[in-house]
Amino acid sequence: MSQQKWAQLGLESFDDVVASIPGFRSREGQRLMASQVAQTFSTAQLGKVDDDAPAPERAIAVVQAGTGVGKSLAYSAPAIALALARGTRVLISTATVALQEQLVNKDLPALAAQLDQPFKFALAKGRGRFVCKLKLERLAGTGESHDEADDLFAEEEAATRNARPAQEREARMQFYASMADALATNVWDGDRDSLATPPEPEVWSPVAAESSSCTGKHCPAFDGCTYYERRKSMVAAQVIVANHDLLLSSLGARLLPDLDNCLLVLDEAHHLPATALSQFACALDLSRLGWIDKLASRALRVGTLIEVEEVADVPTHSSQLRQTLQDLARLVMDFYGDDLKSQKDSWGPARVRAPRGVLPEALLEPLAQAAHHANGFLDVLRAVSKALRVEIRDNPEEARRLSTMYAQVGALAPRLESVYDTAQLLLQQPAQDDDSQYVPNAKWFTLETDGEFIVVKAHASPLLPGATLRQHLWSQVRGAVLTSATLTSCGQFDFFLRESGLHGDPAVTTLEVASPFDYAAQGILVAAETHADPRQASAFTSEMVDALLHDLARVESGALVLFTSREQMRQAVDALSTAMRSSVLVQTAMPRAQLLSLHRERVAGGQASIIFGMQSFGEGLDLPGALCESLFITKLPFAPPDDPVGEARAEWLRSAGRDPFSELVVPATAIRLAQWVGRAIRTEEDRAFVYCYDKRLVRTNYGQRLLNGLPPFALEKRPPR
Repeated sequence: MSQQKWAQLGLESFDDVVASIPGFRSREGQRLMASQVAQTFSTAQLGKVDDDAPAPERAIAVVQAGTGVGKSLAYSAPAIALALARGTRVLISTATVALQEQLVNKDLPALAAQLDQPFKFALAKGRGRFVCKLKLERLAGTGESHDEADDLFAEEEAATRNARPAQEREARMQFYASMADALATNVWDGDRDSLATPPEPEVWSPVAAESSSCTGKHCPAFDGCTYYERRKSMVAAQVIVANHDLLLSSLGARLLPDLDNCLLVLDEAHHLPATALSQFACALDLSRLGWIDKLASRALRVGTLIEVEEVADVPTHSSQLRQTLQDLARLVMDFYGDDLKSQKDSWGPARVRAPRGVLPEALLEPLAQAAHHANGFLDVLRAVSKALRVEIRDNPEEARRLSTMYAQVGALAPRLESVYDTAQLLLQQPAQDDDSQYVPNAKWFTLETDGEFIVVKAHASPLLPGATLRQHLWSQVRGAVLTSATLTSCGQFDFFLRESGLHGDPAVTTLEVASPFDYAAQGILVAAETHADPRQASAFTSEMVDALLHDLARVESGALVLFTSREQMRQAVDALSTAMRSSVLVQTAMPRAQLLSLHRERVAGGQASIIFGMQSFGEGLDLPGALCESLFITKLPFAPPDDPVGEARAEWLRSAGRDPFSELVVPATAIRLAQWVGRAIRTEEDRAFVYCYDKRLVRTNYGQRLLNGLPPFALEKRPPR
């Protein structure tokens, strides 16, 4: 079939679905987006190409679809129809669990009921969100795997357990036992997210099905493995819903469809750059090193048992690694200790960044030694794991015992990988004669306390998400659609394209689809000014809180107040009158789902209900109608000034003669502000007031740029009270 016919097929499929939904009204912008999706996915050349053939044709569409466009139907209907016609699959990646659940539980089932050709869909999660049955049986004291007489590490693990308070030990045992019982009786499906009370990370981690501790098909519990059962549903699915973290963390691991042979949709794509920076950043604890001895002991005992020659190198690598990391911690304190200690009374860990990404020469040799010994140690672990898998295959009667050993050794391997990865990033230094084209990594050190211990950590991160995404993601992708309600910044796509690594890519097309809402008629933006400059935190917050409380007194139904700091929110809570306090729901006081349920209940009952939230409540909340008739933005949502990656990037831009505030800070704030304002109008019937108490929005040149990126509300300026 020709590209033109494929594009026609994709759009016709969308039209048929729209026509088949009773009472559904066709939207011009939604169809325009569907047409772009169909055209993009019909153009991309998928699958293998001959070595002597021209480079395969790529097609990537970046589509900003305003609130109310209905983007999930606009991309899913044509994408799925084309995937079925082309014999390939659709991979949809989102940023939030809420959208994943909406797609899997609502949107895709509804679409499957309308499309003529049936398709299957599945939700993809990282394996760490599923329980390992073998580990759980062992910790719960149930099943065949609990045989301490035959356990190489029973004494070691008993000592670890006994180091905890008796009450905590008992609570953990009961929790693991209850999980094991629920799993055995099919009351629970093994998914962490489906537990009534999700456990804390330190409780879940010992039973998580991590790849480093998994023998896969060699495991005696493989047939009943919750993770691999979920994988089976993914193999049979034509549509897979994942998230950005999983997409980036599994590149090259074959956990998701091959990106050169599937149709990729990135929804909530404005999160992609930040996710990339987070995914490829590294950290290294230089103080708590007991795990090295534990890992060495385990590797030696298992390797000796199964006669792996390479374990002879373990004592050297482990002792040298530990000594080197201790030396590094001492050197870091020698160079940066005064700066770190001067911050001991500040909120959060003390932090100092290496200017221009250049570390003192004295740190480089120990870092190189750390990387060398970590890599050598990892080579030994690979040899041990390979030998264990062979033993499990050849001696099935010993599979359970050997798989348990594999898990116990593998559980600590990721820490070793983190040492190597962090050291490698820290070691990247500009040459002496390098010019300003070199983009350094951000490098910083932190100092914090853990009980009686002082903990020194080293951190490193790439500086430009776009470069990272070009190298790791876009080099593999043939056909993709990136979409969100906020991809333009100050009215332009340029900032997002640079951040996402797509700027200048000839395969990229952009499309802006306006919201169907009449913002000028549906909403009023009140620019409420203060006398105090917002940069003078104390004076501004005091004046802003007075104005906020005055406006909150007029709220009759649902309202959302967004704060930029915990201290700002605390002061507003403290200033509430007794009467108003009963109407306010504070984000930090209860779980998000519980808070939103109570908010809806109050508004439905005719009561005023006001949510006080931090930045995470500025996105993803869907509060239509009376649930959010008033939205209050206490201050423009600039990124925290002490973000080390942002600091390092601004420093690099200044060194190249560029203005980081105009080029980086303002565009990023514009996208964040547009997301916050987007909480106000969610349907064509909504009416809302949006209040912003930061006078910079209407008093500065960059404020005008921010306004240009917002919906065209009627603007009402209010002078200071």
